[in-house]
Amino acid sequence: MPATKTDLFAYLDELGIAHSTLDHAPVFTVEEGQDIKANLPGGHTKNLFLKDKKGRLVLVSALGETAVRVNRLHNLIGCQRLSFAKEEILYDALGVRPGSVTAFALINDKAGDVTFVLDAALLATNPVNFHPLINDATTAISRDNLLKFAKATGHDPLIVDFSALAKDP
Repeated sequence: MPATKTDLFAYLDELGIAHSTLDHAPVFTVEEGQDIKANLPGGHTKNLFLKDKKGRLVLVSALGETAVRVNRLHNLIGCQRLSFAKEEILYDALGVRPGSVTAFALINDKAGDVTFVLDAALLATNPVNFHPLINDATTAISRDNLLKFAKATGHDPLIVDFSALAKDP
């Protein structure tokens, strides 16, 4: 059974990670959440769950306005070409559904099967905002605590400068 929002908050508390959460109507896309973001400080995220042809799973957490060139990312992180993973794979690996993909879902990857890719531009913001395993709320933590959370779940993130990927070769 995957972790719930309550489980996540208890884990953050256990790690000594300060967090604040705003409940809101469900949000499925970056665009849908614009009005919510206007009232929350910090970096707002988009999260992509990808799979390569050999089955490697990748979670990308980026600043909402960052252009993520999925077709070029594989070269940078050393895997096969990436595409969006199917819903069943997402749920099996991270315990969330489409629209609720979040770095916090790493709490559910007990096997360590997911490579965590983090946007350098997101780490330049503070705090950082993610859905807490469901898309009807937004939870803010400090960027340092995001790194602490990721490492505590066994995911040392690969930090990527997506602006370099956005440039034509």
